[in-house]
Amino acid sequence: MDPLSEVFSLLNIRSARCTRFEASGPWAYRFPAKPAFKFGAVLRGSCWIDFGDGDRRQLASGDCFLLANAPSYVLANDDQIAPEDGIAAFDWALSDVAHHRGDDTVLIAGTFGFEISGAELLLGSLPRFLLIPSGNASAAVVRATLDILDLEIRSTRIGAGVLTDRLADVLLIQVLRAALDQDSGEDFGWISALGDPRIGKAIRSMHGDAAYPWTLDGLAGSVAMSRASFSRRFKSLVGTAPLDYLLRWRMRLARNDLRHGSTVAAVAARVGYSSESAFGHAFKRIYGVAPRRYWRTRDETGTAAS
Repeated sequence: MDPLSEVFSLLNIRSARCTRFEASGPWAYRFPAKPAFKFGAVLRGSCWIDFGDGDRRQLASGDCFLLANAPSYVLANDDQIAPEDGIAAFDWALSDVAHHRGDDTVLIAGTFGFEISGAELLLGSLPRFLLIPSGNASAAVVRATLDILDLEIRSTRIGAGVLTDRLADVLLIQVLRAALDQDSGEDFGWISALGDPRIGKAIRSMHGDAAYPWTLDGLAGSVAMSRASFSRRFKSLVGTAPLDYLLRWRMRLARNDLRHGSTVAAVAARVGYSSESAFGHAFKRIYGVAPRRYWRTRDETGTAAS
C-alpha cells in the first residue's frame, strides 16, 4: 500500500453524506465550519464561495473544490442579500436534494468525517480551499465520477446509498490527484513530498518497514544524500525532521492496532520497540496518555487524546 493510501486507511474516513442543491434567482446561504473534508462541484450555472475574510472565489460550471477541515463559508450568486442559514433553510432530514425556486444553478457536495487526532498529516498539507477548475487536465475524469454520483444522489434504486459512499471516496482521491497534477505552484507539504524522487523514497521506506531500526545516516544513504542535505530537504518538504516523522508514523500505526484490540506487547514489537516501557514512553510523548489508557480516555470523553 502506498503512503497516501495507508494514511487514508488509518483516518477511519466516513462518507457522511452527499447532497444536491438547485437554485434560481438571487440566493445566498451560509454553512458552518465542520471538522471534516468536504467536496463541492458546480454541475450547472455559476456562483461564488466566500470565507468572510476577503477571500472570495468564483465558481463556474465544471469546477470542483475541496475544503480541508472545512471553515464556515457562504455560497451565493448575489451580494446584495443577507445570507440565510444553509442548514435551517432546508429539510435535510427528509431529502438529500434542496431547492430554491429553480435549477439554473446546480451543485453537489459531500462531507467526510474522520478520526481527528489522526488527520494532521493531511490537514497540515492541504489549504482550506482547493479548486480544480473545469479546464484542468484531470477534470474529465473527475466530471465522469460527478455525473454518476449525481445520478445516485437522486436515485431511489436499491444500493444507492452504498454507491454514493463509494463514489464519494473515489472522488476525494481523484480531486487530490488532480490538485497535484495541475502544477499550480501550491505547496501541499507531505503530499507533495511523496512525489519528490528522494524524499518520497525515504517516506516509502519508513512506511514499508516501520519496525526497522532506521537511523538518519541510513535513511540519507538509502537515497544517496548527505545527512545534512537530506535533513534539510526532508524538513522543508514535510515540515518535520525525518526521525520525528518516523516516530509519529509508528505511533499512528500503534494507535490503530490498539483500537482494534492488539496487546501493547504486540503493538510495541510491530513498530520496532524491544520493550513495552520504551514504547509506552514514546506513545505518551505523542498522545499524552499511556497506550492502555488511550482508547479508554476516548470512550470516557467522546474524543481521542490528541
